Amino acid sequence: MTFFVVYIREAHPTDGWQVSSNERDQVLIRTHQEFADRQFAASNCAAILGLTAPLLIDGMDNAADRAYGAWPERLYVIGPDGRIAYQGKKGPYGFDPDELERFLEQL
Repeated sequence: MTFFVVYIREAHPTDGWQVSSNERDQVLIRTHQEFADRQFAASNCAAILGLTAPLLIDGMDNAADRAYGAWPERLYVIGPDGRIAYQGKKGPYGFDPDELERFLEQL
């Protein structure tokens, strides 16, 4: 099984809906104007979180975000047949890695 992370548009940009927890944690990212901005933010995110899974970056057209209803965060499993086998609820309140783990254990 292959795991990867898809970085989409910034959920809480400094020039948009900034939240106090981002300010406290120094997560200060402007709305991406160019793909290079998104690449930079994604790279920093992966480094700070210590991600080891491959990181994919949604294009500036936000096609992956729109196709999967990913904003601000969501967990998916795509089956070997290319179909969605698991779709978690939207984050942050529905973001449930434990539920995903239980699903994966049943595979």
